[in-house]
Amino acid sequence: MSDTANRALLPAGLADVLPPDAAYEAEVMEGLVATFGAHGYERVMPPLIEFEDNLLSGSGAALVHQTFRLMDPVSQRMLGVRADMTPQIARIAVTRLRHAPRPLRLSYAGPVLRVSGSPLRPERQFGQVGAELIGSESPRADAEVVLLAVEAVSRLGIGKLTVDLGAPALVSAVCAELGLDFEDESLKSALSHKDATAIAKIGGRAAALLGAILDAAGPAESALAVLDKLDLPAAAAETCRHLSDVVALVRARAPSLDLTVDAVEARGYEYHTGPVFTLFALGVRGELGCGGRYVTDKGGEPATGFTLFMDSLLRSLPRPQNRKRVFLPYDAPESDSARLRDEGWTTVAGLEDGADTIAEARRLGCSHVLSGGRIESI
Repeated sequence: MSDTANRALLPAGLADVLPPDAAYEAEVMEGLVATFGAHGYERVMPPLIEFEDNLLSGSGAALVHQTFRLMDPVSQRMLGVRADMTPQIARIAVTRLRHAPRPLRLSYAGPVLRVSGSPLRPERQFGQVGAELIGSESPRADAEVVLLAVEAVSRLGIGKLTVDLGAPALVSAVCAELGLDFEDESLKSALSHKDATAIAKIGGRAAALLGAILDAAGPAESALAVLDKLDLPAAAAETCRHLSDVVALVRARAPSLDLTVDAVEARGYEYHTGPVFTLFALGVRGELGCGGRYVTDKGGEPATGFTLFMDSLLRSLPRPQNRKRVFLPYDAPESDSARLRDEGWTTVAGLEDGADTIAEARRLGCSHVLSGGRIESI
């Protein structure tokens, strides 16, 4: 293998983004942030790397096995490369912006790096774009972020969306009431794999109640109707009421949105304390985004938000088209060049006097040339 080929190799899960895809991804990302901004979510830009103990505290503790670590030669302290941006937003809210009025609405965009990919997302580096609403426990806050995620994705032209809502706190409350260890791996596996047989083996009221919650999964209103009839512990019933309020608020604003509820789904929501949701699009591999309610830190503020994944979003969109490119001959006036850019053209200037204009235009990927002050197709 040549030295050039060796230098082009990258670790598994990492890739260069080339033209025109890089510019297109940046354009999509900025469009999403602009939508968030229109709803009052102000952008913050946390660093890619920060002290490990900050990065992995609170909600970040769930990402301990996905975080790259390195030693800072300046401070001699361990650093972590962010695997998710939400914990950083929580840190900013409770430190730098602790005196800002609540509820606090923040947005963000940038790359994250993870130790390993997943079957549905083998990429280890990908872009995240998201929004967090901090300082409110109201169901209206949860509904706001669900609707904001749907609006932002819909504005990109992605249709046939489904929002899958969950409530991990409901099942954990049931387990606590019935003396079951929600952290038991066999129980978590049975719930995450929807293994009704394994749940039935638990026996007693626990098996009946967990089995009924498992069977309730489906369209939001019918699932909530089933859950409402169950004899749930007080904490679980309150979680169910909160989720029901969120569904009603979302349905009022988006009556045709496909809403489902799966109360036992907890994978990827280890630090969440209330309603959670995952956003899907028909025919697209993997989720477009996910989010939900959490607490910024131990004893911290209530918060809710979501993250959209740029790799999944870009798979949902048509391939980017090159902008209109016009080749400018060596002696083209600068006034013509500026005018064309103002009109939306991409200009490519010739650097050699006497070069074959048409041949150069084709070689450099231009569809038009400037000739005598006029644009001509080639």
